[in-house]
Amino acid sequence: MLNRLLFSKVDNSQLIIFRVFFGILIALESYGAIATGWVKETLIDPRFTFTFIGFDWLQPLPGNGMYFYFFIMGTLGIFIALGFKYRLSVITFTLMWVSVYLMQKSAYNNHYYLLALISFLMCLFPANKGYSIDIKQNPTIQDSSMYSYVKWIIVLQLFLVYTYASVAKMYADWLDFSIIEILFKNKVDYPFIGGFLQQSWVHKVVGVTGIVFDLLIVPALLWKPTRKTAFILSLFFHLFNSLVFQIGIFPYLALAFTVFFFEPETIRKIFFKKKKRYKGSEIHSPTYKDLVMVVGGMYFLIQLVLPIRHHFIKDDVLWTEEGHRMSWRMMLRSRIGIIQFKIVDKKTGSSTIIKLDDTLTKKQKRKITAYPDFIWQYAQMIKKEYSANGNDISVYAQNSKVSINGGPYKAFINPQVNLAAEKWKFFRHHEWIFPSNKE
Repeated sequence: MLNRLLFSKVDNSQLIIFRVFFGILIALESYGAIATGWVKETLIDPRFTFTFIGFDWLQPLPGNGMYFYFFIMGTLGIFIALGFKYRLSVITFTLMWVSVYLMQKSAYNNHYYLLALISFLMCLFPANKGYSIDIKQNPTIQDSSMYSYVKWIIVLQLFLVYTYASVAKMYADWLDFSIIEILFKNKVDYPFIGGFLQQSWVHKVVGVTGIVFDLLIVPALLWKPTRKTAFILSLFFHLFNSLVFQIGIFPYLALAFTVFFFEPETIRKIFFKKKKRYKGSEIHSPTYKDLVMVVGGMYFLIQLVLPIRHHFIKDDVLWTEEGHRMSWRMMLRSRIGIIQFKIVDKKTGSSTIIKLDDTLTKKQKRKITAYPDFIWQYAQMIKKEYSANGNDISVYAQNSKVSINGGPYKAFINPQVNLAAEKWKFFRHHEWIFPSNKE
């Protein structure tokens, strides 16, 4: 049964057209990041970037280097779409994308994480075996089939993403639609739809639809009787998200994934009418079958466990943020805060209040007031700069308060703790974060 599910040979039209869509979309994402000013605002203008902790060695290129960096990634996207030097192009893009993902988190987005995962998977798939420049240069690699595990890896990845996203929405502020009201408040100036988005009934429809859609869309696409209806709903849902939330290529990437849910013959007839039909359905166990099973098992074990790690960390993730990233907790909260950083010279006892405007961009300031890892990293940065001048200092977060989802401000960081002396714990709670139930 498992052999037939994973190692049957099937028509590869789904993978080939997805490669084209994927390449075009990542090219648009990369070039768009330059054109919209994202690269300048996020990677060029800041005095320093907040990397993922442990990746401080990943820093933006100096000067205008990041413009060239993203231009290269966009060009690699075109190469991928054309199937030109496919393996080299997709591996290079993946390394570059993962690097830029890890070197900054001020503009963190779950969709960037998903793109990193899909890029990694595309490195392993034979997506250049049809309709590619690689075939013209080496006709011997042409093949009209692929192993069925390619499809099921994509389907399972999407199932996990959507399911965890749905379950995460089942909490008080989503179920009473208050967080949706907050998310839509800053859309009031949108032409034509701004006022519409402020209606309470719209918030209820979006709230219920968000849970139901995420929970059922993958099963509905898999089941043939509901597939077309699910595709139409998916089209509307993702275009709505694109229009309202302006989240880059993700809605279109999500639509591109739907090719894996239709019959290969249907995809071939729509996109590759001249492509030779693959009629076989035999089972071929490749020599690397055991490797596929072991690596695939480990990969999906991580994908299963990583999003629920916050359940094993003390206190509520909505408050502490510990275990939030890479958990498909999308559009669930709004955080704002206030904070001061006080430096105390251990020798003289003199203290200084840091002016955040001198070192941080507006986006970084919004993050550093409300997110504990940003607060800790900033304290470490201050310590490093002062230590370079021969000073021995302590760093304290003063008057730190956070408001979640429009609620009252509550004390967030213990002002008595020297953050410069604290170590970061990746999978444990940090006691210098006040408890969520503290008044």
